[in-house]
Amino acid sequence: AYAESPRLFLGDRANKKLTYPEDFAPAERVGFGVDTHAFGEGDHVTLCGVKIPSARGLIAHSDGDAAVHALMDAMLSAAGMRDIGYYFPDTDDRFAGANSMKLLQEVVGMLREKNLRVKNASVSIVAERPRLAPYIEEMKYTLSEALGTDVSCVGVAAGTNEKLGYVGEGKGITCFATVLLFQYN
Repeated sequence: AYAESPRLFLGDRANKKLTYPEDFAPAERVGFGVDTHAFGEGDHVTLCGVKIPSARGLIAHSDGDAAVHALMDAMLSAAGMRDIGYYFPDTDDRFAGANSMKLLQEVVGMLREKNLRVKNASVSIVAERPRLAPYIEEMKYTLSEALGTDVSCVGVAAGTNEKLGYVGEGKGITCFATVLLFQYN
């Protein structure tokens, strides 16, 4: 009964057509991870793939990159998968002294098999020493390269524990990570 002319709407790519069951699958997933390593022998620590001079190193089966380990756990958690200990056990000699950035790239590949990619990531490092501020930008860049995302989508923060607890006493480093994954087709 109404005779109107058709109208054209430009639309928006974010306005996804919902037709098939997989169209209703969650498009974004959030994950959280944490890792701690104690100080031991050594002259550096590796965090976010960056080697940082230090009076002591971190005790670990791999290179001890607690920041990357927390990030990998966050990614795996967001994907509904098991933790890094399942995929890269410290009882397996293949991972002795392993470069955590290479393990991170393996996790990125595992996610791609599930059509998942990192949208953004945030890492928080809690350590009394060494001083990390001069290395933050390099850490962000190194992680963005490994994750295949823009550096503006990666946050790295570092702080102390105000001399409280094992971190404050200089006995170790704890790292936290959150990640947002998106599903692509």
